[in-house]
Amino acid sequence: MYRIANMWPFFDADFQPESDFLVTTVPFLVHNPRIALVQARWNFVNSNDCLLTRMQEIFMDYHFKVEQEAGSSICGFFGYNGTAGVWRAQVLNEAGGWNDRTTAEDMDLAVRAALLGWDFLYVGAVKVKTELPSTLKAYRSQQHRWSCGPALLFKKMLLEILMAKKLSIAKKFYIVYNFFIARRFISAFFTFFFFSLLLPVKIFFPEVTIPGWESVLIPTTITLFHSVGTPRSFYLLVLWVLFENVMALHRCKAILIGLVEAGRVNEWIVTEKLGNGLKMKRIVNVTRLFLLRDRFHLLELMLGMFLLLCACFDFGYRENYFYVFIIPQSIAYFVVGFGYVGVVVPN
Repeated sequence: MYRIANMWPFFDADFQPESDFLVTTVPFLVHNPRIALVQARWNFVNSNDCLLTRMQEIFMDYHFKVEQEAGSSICGFFGYNGTAGVWRAQVLNEAGGWNDRTTAEDMDLAVRAALLGWDFLYVGAVKVKTELPSTLKAYRSQQHRWSCGPALLFKKMLLEILMAKKLSIAKKFYIVYNFFIARRFISAFFTFFFFSLLLPVKIFFPEVTIPGWESVLIPTTITLFHSVGTPRSFYLLVLWVLFENVMALHRCKAILIGLVEAGRVNEWIVTEKLGNGLKMKRIVNVTRLFLLRDRFHLLELMLGMFLLLCACFDFGYRENYFYVFIIPQSIAYFVVGFGYVGVVVPN
């Protein structure tokens, strides 16, 4: 038995840890006094509910198997996921506890703890059951919070990170560039502007050339890397890329809101989960039919129409075959814009 009076496990209400969770996580904190946090992996019980949850599974598996594992192995830092983790109580006190200045309070705590010189450990072998949001509305609100909160946190803590005395230059660079800029800003903006704006607009300007390695090799490599986390969904990668390009629009908007501290910067909406009680056969059937929701998303519909016009122009007046990519991307924008994705819960 381990004394866990100074070790605090945290779980969201929809998480279901195994009975031996503390036995498999607390010893890391007991035997290594420099570790502040032990983070477990999430295991999704509803990943097969619909296409939306399958897409999320690819994204989240890559996050845990690659991003969290790399941060833990390279420099002992990664973003705390807000749940399924055990904190050393001493660190919570030293870092100032929870702070609600952003909607990414879990990441805020992790960065403040890292500034004090503490290390984090990710243990992928320990899995905690949880549920993915099954409705498009819930997923959009979750992604808004996950994009807007880190952007505001980066704005508030950039100078503090650069001036931290207990962080090495390498760790500062990792937190500022890799953790914030590359993974949360550049990835979203590059995905949206390149695939949804630059590539379609190029159709009207034939004198502009884009190297093949930039338009084909880099996106293909990134896509294959994401498939590492979920090999069973490899055949869905094309659909996943199209869907992620659409969600990049939503994430870019949330990032800008966070950086300029606009009106919705502190909007907090609890992610709706259906729970096992609502997973009846009739709901799953509705999911498979992808029935229309009662709400349209204007930005996605406008981008879908823009891409469709670009594809038609390319098909009629150009010979570069960009329309082969642009038409499916346009359809993806329409699918999300009209709400033909995710579970529809009957009234």
